[in-house]
Amino acid sequence: MASVISFGGGNSGLQGGIFNGPVNTQFHHYAPPETPPNPSIVIPFSRDTDFVERGILDQIQQKYRSPETWVFWVHASNAARFEQSFRDIANCAKIHGRLNPQADILQLVHDWLRDERKGKWILILDNVDEAGFLKARRSGQDRQTSGIEGGNPRPLVSYLPQCPHGSILVTTRSKDEALKLVERRDIITVEPMSGADGLALFEKKLGWHDEGEDVDELAAVLEYMPLAIVQAAAYISQRVPRYSVSQYLQDFRRSDSKKTSLLNCDGGQLRRDGEAKNSIIITWQISFEHIREIRPTAADLLSLMSFFDRQGIPEALLRSREEQSQYNQEKNNDNNHPDIDVEYSDGDEDRGSQSSVNDGFEDDLLALRNYSFISLSMDGTTFEMHGLVQLATREWLRANKQQERWKEQFIKNLCAKLPTGEYENWERCQALFPHAQSAAAQKPKEQDSLTDWTSVLYKAAWYAWRMGKGVEAENLAFTAMQVRKKILGDEHEDTLSGMAMVGLAYKLNGRWDAAKKLEVQVMETRKMKLGVDHPSTLTSMANLASTLWNQGRWNNAEKLFVQVIETRKTKLGVDHPSTMTSMANLASTYRNQGRWGDAERLEVQVMETSKTKLGVDHPDTLTSMANLASTYRNQGRWGDAERLEVQVMETSKTKLGVDHPDTLTSMANLASTYMSQGRWGDAERLEVQVMETSKTKLGVDHPDTLTSMNNLAFTWKRSGKETEAVRLMEECVRLRKRVLGVNHPYSISSCRALDTWKAEQEDVALSIQSAEDM
Repeated sequence: MASVISFGGGNSGLQGGIFNGPVNTQFHHYAPPETPPNPSIVIPFSRDTDFVERGILDQIQQKYRSPETWVFWVHASNAARFEQSFRDIANCAKIHGRLNPQADILQLVHDWLRDERKGKWILILDNVDEAGFLKARRSGQDRQTSGIEGGNPRPLVSYLPQCPHGSILVTTRSKDEALKLVERRDIITVEPMSGADGLALFEKKLGWHDEGEDVDELAAVLEYMPLAIVQAAAYISQRVPRYSVSQYLQDFRRSDSKKTSLLNCDGGQLRRDGEAKNSIIITWQISFEHIREIRPTAADLLSLMSFFDRQGIPEALLRSREEQSQYNQEKNNDNNHPDIDVEYSDGDEDRGSQSSVNDGFEDDLLALRNYSFISLSMDGTTFEMHGLVQLATREWLRANKQQERWKEQFIKNLCAKLPTGEYENWERCQALFPHAQSAAAQKPKEQDSLTDWTSVLYKAAWYAWRMGKGVEAENLAFTAMQVRKKILGDEHEDTLSGMAMVGLAYKLNGRWDAAKKLEVQVMETRKMKLGVDHPSTLTSMANLASTLWNQGRWNNAEKLFVQVIETRKTKLGVDHPSTMTSMANLASTYRNQGRWGDAERLEVQVMETSKTKLGVDHPDTLTSMANLASTYRNQGRWGDAERLEVQVMETSKTKLGVDHPDTLTSMANLASTYMSQGRWGDAERLEVQVMETSKTKLGVDHPDTLTSMNNLAFTWKRSGKETEAVRLMEECVRLRKRVLGVNHPYSISSCRALDTWKAEQEDVALSIQSAEDM
């Protein structure tokens, strides 16, 4: 008889005696029922007390939140994190059956959410930058990790129930990904931070209020990007008191490499997802890598755009590219890409399943806009990028040895589209000038690209010179000249043109001796290489004559001007613009020599021809009108002079700007006419404006500024302000002697006037003394 083993009634298990044969056992554990928890907010981050509310949470709360509402957080960057988040929800809500190893957790959570008796809920799908994994059918291995061993491989999105008592909030950086999950009308756009909000965030993260302007400036250069602000504040706070906002700002502006170093510093933010990067550079580069995977041509387009100025990027410079799309064709080798030539156009060539190339360009733009890499300008004709996005993209290109390739493409495209600085090109030059300035800071290595680069700088300098931007013109022209000398030689025509442009910039900046030295060299080389009567040689002779005129060497200038005029009349014709310019220059020499009749005759001819050939508001026409007005003034024909000068001044303000050197000259000329008419108040008002603007625009010791000081001193003298006049003329004489030299006619004229005025003051003092003695 078999023995019996007995267990107490409080136990469960196998009871038996002696068995012969196989034994099948099954254990049943009867856990006590769990008390359902009350609705709660399940967010894996603590509240940020430094948070700056911008109205977004209000929109969300009004739309979704109500009392007794569950709030669940789902990490939705990939399938594994999505499923783990569902397990966390099951544990938090104590969903029955979740402890069974064979349970389908996704289905359990789905069913629980659908049950209206469980109450209202909000499910936050965070960081859905790639929604594809939610809609893809899962592999068998994926299903097994969720406790499913077979059946229909449902996509993850099917476990997100659509029911009236629940809401799903999706966060994503891509509008395109958002539209895969929600209707367009349901998108709440998180706009860029305002300046006030960015400043508030910065000061909260720093932990103190800075009364200075450094925090404002730093927030602005960081473009009010929250992550960049938090990162910078953490960097500064960790280093105080041996570091400050001002020092960070200085370091940030020092160079791109230093800027990258600062922005690569991990700020260690505790309230962010542990897998998220705290460096804004790395964060953007992760998105860039994603773009490269899903749309390589869009990544190429962004690579090209990263070298432009961040604003006003024209479509024409992007469509004209002859790109090379390099993408990995071999596993684990990012630096070995085949070259694929791509060019955007409006052609209708059939490319199979691919859309037209033109549509491809639009799709690339859309992809970049959806990820907020770029944005459209207000007029919809140009594009803009965040400067930090450009920096992050260029840093990725540098690290992956693609920086030179895209830099060269940028320079090639810009060189092809940037015109010369002639008047008819000003509108196009104005739009492209910021990109030329950006190119100036990005010198390429290859010689062919260097040639294009110097051409960009030369044409940009030309435009800057015509706009009266002396410093920019000199810097751009000098750099182009130096590189051309190195790669082309001193006697190459492009090198000589570059030298001539530097001479013009020197002259605009009042550096006449430096201009003369270059202009003599250019003239002599061109005479030898091209001949005396070549148009380029004549231009160099005219430039030198103009410099001699500025130096007060009027007889030498006259000889050269006459030679140039006669040759140009023969070679180019009487009404050629270059001939007209030479005649105007000669007329100016006549005017300084007191030969009013000769000057007037030439100036009338030049003005009428310019009006016919160039137009009434062309800068050269305005110059001819101003010259004729000066002659009228010297002849005592003040009404005729004033009428022309008012017209020139108003047109110059409109065409060139209030602070352009030519506009300031026109204002000074009109003031001189007012002074001749005894209208001291009108003259003084204009001359003070000219002098102050010249000091700011040109510099205190620029020859044109000194002329404005001389003129104002004369006006003050004649209007009875003798003490102020003498004091200003003393300053003018001191500077003219230093800048122009003691023998320059202008220096001599100012010295004589000052001596006379002082002698008059002494005579007055003696007369007063004699009267007191009597």
